Amino acid sequence: MLRFLIRSAAALPLLAAMLPAAAQTPDTAYYIYPVGGAVRALSANFGEMRPDHFHSGVDIKTDGVTGKPVLAAADGEVVRILVSPSGYGRALYVAHPNGTTTVYGHLSQFRDDIETYVREERYRQRRNRVDLYPARGRFTVRQGERIALSGNTGQSFGPHLHFEVRDTPTQRTLNTVAAGIIRVPDDIAPLLLRLHYFEVDTLGGLPVAAPGRSFPIRRTSGGDYRLDGADPLPVGRLGYFVLEATDRKNGVNNTFGLYRVTLEVDGEPVFQYRMDGYAFDETRYCNVVACYPLQIASRNEAIRLAVPESNRLDCYPIVRNRGLIACSAGERRQLRIVAEDDSGNRSSLTFAVTGSDQKAFHADADTLVRVIDPSKRFADLHDDLCVTIPAGALYEPVRYEMIRHARPAPRDTTLTVLSSVYRVLSRETPLHEPAEVTVRAFVPRDLQPHAALATINGKGRLSYLGGTYRSGGITLRTRTLGYLLMVADTVPPRLEPRFGDGADLSRARGFSLAIDDNFSGIASVRSEIDGRWAILDRDPIRGIVTHTFDDRDLPTGELHRLRVTASDRCGNTTSWEGSFLR
Repeated sequence: MLRFLIRSAAALPLLAAMLPAAAQTPDTAYYIYPVGGAVRALSANFGEMRPDHFHSGVDIKTDGVTGKPVLAAADGEVVRILVSPSGYGRALYVAHPNGTTTVYGHLSQFRDDIETYVREERYRQRRNRVDLYPARGRFTVRQGERIALSGNTGQSFGPHLHFEVRDTPTQRTLNTVAAGIIRVPDDIAPLLLRLHYFEVDTLGGLPVAAPGRSFPIRRTSGGDYRLDGADPLPVGRLGYFVLEATDRKNGVNNTFGLYRVTLEVDGEPVFQYRMDGYAFDETRYCNVVACYPLQIASRNEAIRLAVPESNRLDCYPIVRNRGLIACSAGERRQLRIVAEDDSGNRSSLTFAVTGSDQKAFHADADTLVRVIDPSKRFADLHDDLCVTIPAGALYEPVRYEMIRHARPAPRDTTLTVLSSVYRVLSRETPLHEPAEVTVRAFVPRDLQPHAALATINGKGRLSYLGGTYRSGGITLRTRTLGYLLMVADTVPPRLEPRFGDGADLSRARGFSLAIDDNFSGIASVRSEIDGRWAILDRDPIRGIVTHTFDDRDLPTGELHRLRVTASDRCGNTTSWEGSFLR
């Protein structure tokens, strides 16, 4: 049985005891639209497939600006407040008497009393990032009340409000558009782009898919599509299809994910995918709901119309024979794929298949290449490399071959390469659970504190994975495989103030510094004003740290000393010191 990755940041352990059990289907009239003074429009919808996760809510446009009123969708109380440079940034969690919780993310500012509480807690804890659970009843809200201002904080690439509705006891997140809670103009049917077919054979008793074949699609009228080529399609004795598609909504240029996809064979439904909601410990199953290599190479959805045994996600109301299509030589079958968006608009692709009389795909055994059974633990040991993949980490059987390459000359000359490059599976092989990788290499003593494992892409670009050098090597648990190597980074982060030393900031709201790192990323940043710890808000997307003045902060009309220290994840530290007039 698969072990699940628990996303602790999504858990609200206190709520189940505080509130009644949630209704199975919330009353859509219970909630109001949570943004005031903006055109009703979305930039992302629920269930979109992202790298390693589904999108857990809707992203509501705020007319391209920050500072729009964020309104309580219903009466309730604030049960969690988050301030973080990543994820949702500044976020509020509001529990409601009907047993649901609404989430508001990427905020710029909280309601005044909440803002004061958060600031006091950050100073009390001396932490820039805080995850707070205020006492019950401390911050009540009324439907339609302004509880925050919209923003662009956290992992956000443009101003918007991330909004969710969750079932409080389970924290299962719900599809608010399909449920009718969020309504935006949409009469555009999904766009069907390509069809892919994968024949399946067995190798050592394990199912192995052949390289896929792709077929273009053309629209004939309205939401009806046909194959742009051979019809019927010649197929193998057993296989499955992948639909590559996307969706649009009125008045916006964004693309969206599909809500439901149904496959009919000879007039009978044999497969249906429907995204009504999911639990956070299920979110990584997006890697197997999709055809992962196609998904990561495209901005479109690549939905697999089949269910591997490893897929435990409860989003398939109809599944026969796991969605696999059997077709004997000369047999003709009629197929229809219906794609539906969260507003009820539909498109369909109709085509025929015929069993090929040619020799079916055969997965040849290779004595140098092993096939990993995902239900069993796998280990590969070499002098300088050890790889362990736990049972349940892989979604389906994969061919395994370790290849060692000579040390490369990296494009980034600030890094020192310390080992050979090892090819372990592929970046296109998703993992549900992390593998354990050990790379051993001789490292000079002065570089050991700065050594880490990295992955290298086809263009020679290195990306940080992590790890600490001990006893001649680095051992790391990671879900990222492919081309792995050990490097050392001795370059500290860069800090550059956006004001001159001794500048007059008496009329400014605060100050900011540019911050970035060449490789591993910022691990921590700390500021002191006149020797006292001071809050810094970090914006990792734009590479800025900001301090906002508060009346209690500093005496005015005086020169104050500022020290900011930043460290990266490879043990390098830098500081900037200067002064300003307040």
